[in-house]
Amino acid sequence: MKGFKYLLILAVIPMFAFTMHKYYVSITEVEYIEEKQSVQIITRIFIDDLERLIRMRYDENITLATENEADKTDYYIGKYLTEKVNIKINGKQAKLLFLGKEYENDLIYCYLEIPNVALINSFEITNHVLFDVFSDQKNIVRTDINGQKKSFILIKQNDKGMLNFK
Repeated sequence: MKGFKYLLILAVIPMFAFTMHKYYVSITEVEYIEEKQSVQIITRIFIDDLERLIRMRYDENITLATENEADKTDYYIGKYLTEKVNIKINGKQAKLLFLGKEYENDLIYCYLEIPNVALINSFEITNHVLFDVFSDQKNIVRTDINGQKKSFILIKQNDKGMLNFK
């Protein structure tokens, strides 16, 4: 009887592992470097979540974080991020440049930049990353602009953060 209980526990635990809720979250850090007149952005996303998105949207054969990663991977990631992250500086749409990526454990760090920013009086960010894949996706945005640090949690129903520095 004791062995049966032990086997039952071993059978039930894996079932709970597959039914437990997974959190869908990205973290985007935005920093304005006044001396360089540059807004530097780092977005951290779980590799498996971004891979799922790229396979659904662009190419079902893409596998991230491998030695023989497809040449198109950077193009797809850059295209997606520049479509889904929108920034307005001083009321004007800013153009994001995708600089590259690197992997660390189960995360992908994506680097973006907005060059030639002389002054920031207002900053608006909309972050729709992975909203089209996960309905409960949360995108945390941390900013360090003009010496002021602010954070937002953006969800599908509330996807915009706004800062004024006047």
